[in-house]
Amino acid sequence: MTEIGVNPILGTSLHAIGAISAALCYTPQQKLRGWSWQTYWLAQASVCWVFLPILVAWWTIPSLGQVLRTAPSGAMLKTFVLGMAYGIGGTAFGMAIRYVGYSLTYAIAIGISCVLGTLTGPILSGSLWSTLNKDGSGWVMSGVFVGLVGTLVCGWAGRLKEIELQQGTRDGSRPFALGKGLLLCGIAGVFSAVYGIAVNDAGGPIAATAAEFGAGHWQTNAVYIFSNTGAFITTAVYCLVLIRSQKTLGEFRQAGGVGSGALPVNYLMALLTGCMWYGQFLFYGLAHVRMGEFKFSSWAIHMLMLILFSSLAGIVLREWHGRNARTKGTMIAALLILAGAIMALTYGNFLGQKPLNSGVSSEVVSP
Repeated sequence: MTEIGVNPILGTSLHAIGAISAALCYTPQQKLRGWSWQTYWLAQASVCWVFLPILVAWWTIPSLGQVLRTAPSGAMLKTFVLGMAYGIGGTAFGMAIRYVGYSLTYAIAIGISCVLGTLTGPILSGSLWSTLNKDGSGWVMSGVFVGLVGTLVCGWAGRLKEIELQQGTRDGSRPFALGKGLLLCGIAGVFSAVYGIAVNDAGGPIAATAAEFGAGHWQTNAVYIFSNTGAFITTAVYCLVLIRSQKTLGEFRQAGGVGSGALPVNYLMALLTGCMWYGQFLFYGLAHVRMGEFKFSSWAIHMLMLILFSSLAGIVLREWHGRNARTKGTMIAALLILAGAIMALTYGNFLGQKPLNSGVSSEVVSP
């Protein structure tokens, strides 16, 4: 079995790369022409949820066929089903945006996902109390809940920006339905958290089997074969329902209302989106195996970094240009809180690994 050095600092850096990839993965969508949302979404989801998980696992995991034959079938099924639930969460997320806007949806759904996806696994396994007694646990838990505050403040800043934009354009075309939107945000947050449980907990025996065959730090790639294809099933069902009801199947052969040159560009953008979206999972797995005693905090670090880098990308793209001082100040406060939460999580992981590495330089990683 391959030995992997426990290094939370390196792990956090790898989480950052994955979060940046996820934060920028929707930018290619701006180049699409003549495709409806469901056509684009199904195309990029096929790359992210099916093609790349299988291809990358085949590239990086020795004796993949033996791994799949040896890993517990119950773990495979459970991971797949939890992945399907994650797909439901993504659909609810998209629907919630229609009623309460992108910012509130992102803040509430990701905030719920951050806490539940981080803590549910240790609670269900009965290891939370023993984990809280370890060095650095206070920093880790503080980081989780301070990060939740930062997420909510970030969402409030985004809502202030949306209010300004609506006032400036007098745009009342999108209904604001708080009750319905909050319900969908809750569904999105709970079901999205399930993905963290699928990868960190349910998929653990699959990753452990891959590690036994020499997968090393690539071991989590074996889990994505099940969690991501599960997510694809529910995503594809929703997209196909929309394709049938809106009669947009022909868009895969010819982009509607534009020249023939748009079709290869659309497929290229869908491919790029899928690769960038999958990039977050690839680096998440590489980071997760290096986090030591507090591996469960990987989900919180990833979620908070995703919000942080998404917000920073918005600033770079001048999405906050022209906003008033109150709105900008709220966003700056949110970014500072998120940065503090990430540093607390990283420092807690650093403290937690010190006794673990006392006298040795590495450990055999098993999820």
